Amino acid sequence: MGEVAERSGVAVSALHFYEREGLIHSRRTAGNQRRFRREVLRRLSFIRIAQRVGIPLAEIRSALDALPDGRTPTRQDWERLSAQWREELDDRIHRLQQLRDDFTGCIGCGCLSIDRCSLVNPGDRFGAEGPGPRRLVG
Repeated sequence: MGEVAERSGVAVSALHFYEREGLIHSRRTAGNQRRFRREVLRRLSFIRIAQRVGIPLAEIRSALDALPDGRTPTRQDWERLSAQWREELDDRIHRLQQLRDDFTGCIGCGCLSIDRCSLVNPGDRFGAEGPGPRRLVG
């Protein structure tokens, strides 16, 4: 376990978690030591890269489970999956950019502009409910 952690740069606790989740597999020796196949390093790289760009672990698991015979992802697998995930990532980037742009108007506001706040009160929907406080912000 320690050698795989050192070679992959993944903490031992993360390796235990990935193994419990079925993302990587090991076999036990007669002395109850874990032994990993060499391909585990590639699977770990695949997992870490996908996580780094924001792919949820459940989607990573699904992608790995879809590989024939639980094999290690190839370059072609990564190209196919990254193309598949690209649209989702582009959408997430777009939403984050919108949030960033809308949020900029809020800095220092203290919600004094609640009537035109596109984050908390889009279209002044609270104004239609009448005067006075409608929402507590904590």
